[in-house]
Order: sequence, then structure tokens, then C-alpha cells
Amino acid sequence: MLRTAILRVARTTPQRAARIAVSYRPTVSTYVRYNTTAPPKTPEELAKKAALKERDALQKDWDAKILSYEELLPKTQNPTADAFLIDVREPDEVAQGMIPSAVNIPLTVLPESLHLTPQAFKEKFGFDKPRHDQEVTFYCRSGKRSTTASDVAKRNGYKNILNYTGSWLDWTERQNPKPTSA
Repeated sequence: MLRTAILRVARTTPQRAARIAVSYRPTVSTYVRYNTTAPPKTPEELAKKAALKERDALQKDWDAKILSYEELLPKTQNPTADAFLIDVREPDEVAQGMIPSAVNIPLTVLPESLHLTPQAFKEKFGFDKPRHDQEVTFYCRSGKRSTTASDVAKRNGYKNILNYTGSWLDWTERQNPKPTSA
């Protein structure tokens, strides 16, 4: 009887193993994506393609050029009409002081402000709205908000953006060095 049971199991095991192997066979699916190389045919399609390309360029990751204290100092001593130094701190922080020749646009209102008309912008802030091709340098207290402001300006079409990441803390430390005790 034991012998019969062993023979029966031995005969059916390969069949069971084959059924299991067949049912668990991995499936491999291949997906091929074909990109068309044919150019768009209508002017509307061309315009849409150009708009999408421009939007993608504005939304890609990037970093504004970072200014050092030594690069910013001459800009504050001899300001020009084609360059803006914008402090993005809140008004209560600005009360502590500002870098010479800087103007204040708090980060909390910067996105809406960049959408204002030039006349409305001047009425609100008291100076001309920067053009998209003008040099715009942002700073804040420690460099975090100025980086955000640079990104906001970039996404609103500004091209010549600089970021003074040392910001107000670095400026005050270098302008008023503490005497070293010897």
C-alpha cells in the first residue's frame, strides 16, 4: 500500500509541477511609443507648439545667478536706471534697514504685483515697474525668500534675474564688522 501511494505521487508530481509552471509563467509586455516627426500643418498647431515649448522653458528647474557681496557693492554705490535691487522682506523687517538703492516689494505680494499694469504698479510702490529685460536683483533676510522671488520673476517672464543669497544678514555683517578681541 505504501508502495502504491509512492508510485502514484511520483507519477503525478511532474504533471502538477508543469501546471504550476505554466500558470506562473511571467508575461512580458512591450510598449513602443512612436513619435511623429511630421511638422504641424496649420498655423494654429505651430502657435500651440511654440506656446507649449515656451511654457516648458519657464517651468523647468533653474537657478538664478548668485551675487556675492563684492559683486553687489558697486551696484549699490552707483545705481543705474536699468537695474533694480528688490528687497522682498515684509515692511516690519524693512524697518530695521535696507541695502542702499533697494526698493521693497514683499514676497507675499510679488506675484500679483508683477501682473499689474505699469501705471498701477507705480501708484502702489512709488517706482517704475521693471521691464522683462531689465536686471533685477532680489534679496531678503537670509536668502530663502529671495530664491523664491527669483523663481516667481522667472515664471513671470523676467530674463535677467540675480539673487543675492547672502542677503541682509551678510550685508550688515560686512558693513559693520565687529571688532575682534585680542
